[in-house]
Amino acid sequence: MNPLAILFATSEMAPWVKTGGLGDVAAALPAALRRAGHDIRVLLPAYPALKEAFPGAPVVAAIPALAPGLPTARLLAADSGGLPLLLLDCPELYERPGNPYLAADGHDWPDNGRRFGLLSRVAALLGQPASPLLWRVDVVHCNDWQTALAPAWLHYEGGAASVVTVHNIAFPGCFEAAMLGALDLPDSAWRFDGVEYHGQLSFLKAGLQLATRISTVSPTYAREIQDDSFGYGLAPLLRHRRDDLRGILNGIDTDIWNPAADPALVQGYAANRLAAKRANKLALQRELGLAEAADRPLFGVVSRLTEQKGLDLLLDIGAGLTALPAQLALLGSGDKAMEAGFMALAERFPGQIAVRLKFDEGLAHRIEAGADCFLMPSRFEPCGLNQMYSLRYGTPPLVRATGGLADTVVDTTAATLADKTANGFVVADLTPNALGETLERVARTWQDKRIWLRLQQNGMRRDFSWKSAAGQYIELYRDAIAAAH
Repeated sequence: MNPLAILFATSEMAPWVKTGGLGDVAAALPAALRRAGHDIRVLLPAYPALKEAFPGAPVVAAIPALAPGLPTARLLAADSGGLPLLLLDCPELYERPGNPYLAADGHDWPDNGRRFGLLSRVAALLGQPASPLLWRVDVVHCNDWQTALAPAWLHYEGGAASVVTVHNIAFPGCFEAAMLGALDLPDSAWRFDGVEYHGQLSFLKAGLQLATRISTVSPTYAREIQDDSFGYGLAPLLRHRRDDLRGILNGIDTDIWNPAADPALVQGYAANRLAAKRANKLALQRELGLAEAADRPLFGVVSRLTEQKGLDLLLDIGAGLTALPAQLALLGSGDKAMEAGFMALAERFPGQIAVRLKFDEGLAHRIEAGADCFLMPSRFEPCGLNQMYSLRYGTPPLVRATGGLADTVVDTTAATLADKTANGFVVADLTPNALGETLERVARTWQDKRIWLRLQQNGMRRDFSWKSAAGQYIELYRDAIAAAH
């Protein structure tokens, strides 16, 4: 079949700008689509990190003021390992340090409506006949609220097919009603079946209402967000559009996350060379000041410290974890009370619990490799990547069955051991007691080296590359293009 011309619009992209899974997806999925032979280009703001990375990026288009509330801008062209980038250069809106959404005081930038209104408007423009580029787009792929308004212009003015991917439905991107005129959206858009949402303009609701097709980052999450308890007020709309909604499980970058060739590790290993994993456990214990004990499991955590991740439950039972006996290596930051709680545990149990309140990519890799079991008891998790990293690194994860965790981790039971699908552990209820009981089950299972080896190899042999996901997105794009015409 003919290759497609795809515009992938995103507000972040690893390694330059990343606050969560979207940054990783924006780096990996377009690259996989490019390898599959499609003409894809990534549109994102020219943040300081990107301008520094591509100082000689040429101007390929001048963007006039497209609405009363939008400034002029430029499009710069860059290349990331063969993947074309289109950098939206507008210093007034994007030349800011740190987090792309938050000011130094931790609050949203007050002009985020204009900042991501411009990004969405330009994404739509590049999918319309009036595009300043000669390149003609078949489908505009938008991601989360920051670009989800693009389908509104494509719907009301005409243009390419559109797809909106929900990475986290908890953030609807809501702004005051005056933003309708500031962004030059038609008055007719201010309807319940347009961009209006409880008296505000919601970027995400607009995309979910008006995009040709919708996707989210795992099959289970696609079902969950149609439930009122998970849908953050948008479940009725998603149920209405359920025939247009697909759940496509994210992949991971299997070159970066490869235990056989990971430069962050002291020794590489593979599914048929798992004895070498022990050297990484010993090195991690030494690095973090844990007792160099081979006779007890080491649990790992790499996470934002939030209630969403279920880590308040781990904090409640931290003392019990050491009594199993077991060790804990935790890397992350977030809620200040939770940070203080974990630091207090580390001080109370030196040599058994180690906590690092920071972001350290190399240490994240070493925890994935050195831990025996990875803890991820999330209350909700649209897709999750760390459980896939863990499975690839032979570190069976403990998770709650939600979102992508339910789609990737198979609980260890007699039946799943027999059919060779078991690869981790699932906590049934989100209570401290249930988590504690599951930790005990992990510790008992870990003592049986034959079963543990089977779990490790089952996880390591699953294919978590982007190849399958890329193929499913191509099918979704073709479906959207057919529906738009």
